[in-house]
Amino acid sequence: MTHPTSSDWQDRYAGSLMNTFGPPKATLVRGQGAHVWDADGKEYVDLLGGIAVNALGHNHPALVEAVTGQLSTLGHISNFFASGPQVELAEKLLGLLGADGKVFFTNSGAEANEAAFKLTRRTGRTHVVAAEGGFHGRTMGALALTSKEAYRTPFEPLPGDVTFVPYGDAEALAAAVTDETAAVLLEPIQGEAGVVLPPDGYLAAAREIATQHGALLWFDEVQTGIGRTGRWFAHQGVTPDIVTLAKGLAGGYPIGAMIGVGEAGDLFEPGNHGTTFGGNPVACAAALAVLSTIENDSLLEHVTVLGQKLRDGLAADPRVTEVRGEGLLIGLDLVAEKSADVFASALAHGFIINNPTPSRIRLAPPLVLTDDDVAAFLAAWPTILDEAMGEQS
Repeated sequence: MTHPTSSDWQDRYAGSLMNTFGPPKATLVRGQGAHVWDADGKEYVDLLGGIAVNALGHNHPALVEAVTGQLSTLGHISNFFASGPQVELAEKLLGLLGADGKVFFTNSGAEANEAAFKLTRRTGRTHVVAAEGGFHGRTMGALALTSKEAYRTPFEPLPGDVTFVPYGDAEALAAAVTDETAAVLLEPIQGEAGVVLPPDGYLAAAREIATQHGALLWFDEVQTGIGRTGRWFAHQGVTPDIVTLAKGLAGGYPIGAMIGVGEAGDLFEPGNHGTTFGGNPVACAAALAVLSTIENDSLLEHVTVLGQKLRDGLAADPRVTEVRGEGLLIGLDLVAEKSADVFASALAHGFIINNPTPSRIRLAPPLVLTDDDVAAFLAAWPTILDEAMGEQS
């Protein structure tokens, strides 16, 4: 029996799926740890992790056991009923956050941000201040909070009363927030922009500004949360009113969460919001397995150490002008707008990376990435740049 090749699958993909993402780069058929294989048998080190989703990599036994075990017991119930995994996960997330509050489960990060956007309207205000370069999803509400013109323009007018300010500029933030502002929305580290860190004190300043005007402070931790930066949450020493989570939460099983801290957790009343699949017992069991594995395998410490090693190695090449990030959320700038070529060269050498802008590379590998995986990538890195920059000998 002849198995379809990557080319076969891509032809069928082009003929049957909407072209919302452009042509797929490969057709992947299986994975193990931080490695995946395509339909032609080629192996890759996955340094993107489904864009920060595959926290435990691929085919992790704890995740497989949690999903299959829960599905064989109780797969789905409506929101007229409660389940143990749903309650345990909510309690666990509040414990990790170290705050009292309430959790609303969704199916994705965009949906978590949609829920939070609606929650802010319960303040009686409509104005939201968000940051330039921020990314919060592509549904209509989440898109209204996302500044990138290429995403917004085809769908305008968008809902909301949103003001965008430069990320990291506390003075600009203070000037934009008024007594009519419902919420200030920030990513503790901007992911889609190419891993951009704010200056020291910025998040604390945002807290102070929001409090002065009676506005909610909302941190979008969809990409940065659940161990990605070597900590459970990227924000530290600042208490937000709302936190949204998704990507790594269930290691690839669809789930999102919107946490309302303190009084913000009680803004929604029965009938204000809902979702069919949010809080699904299987998704919640998967998330509990991810959280317990991160704890039991000391992955936060592993992420911190390995991330530093990876950043140091990447920065050693003079064609890299800056390396940023925390843990295993890493962005780097190139001397030339060659990120697409670097992506293609890396893929040819068996490494999956991401090029969010013409001159930036983003890495968000599984938290179970190994020292050997990092060594292999750093060994290939000069050659990848040689080929991408047209400097082969």
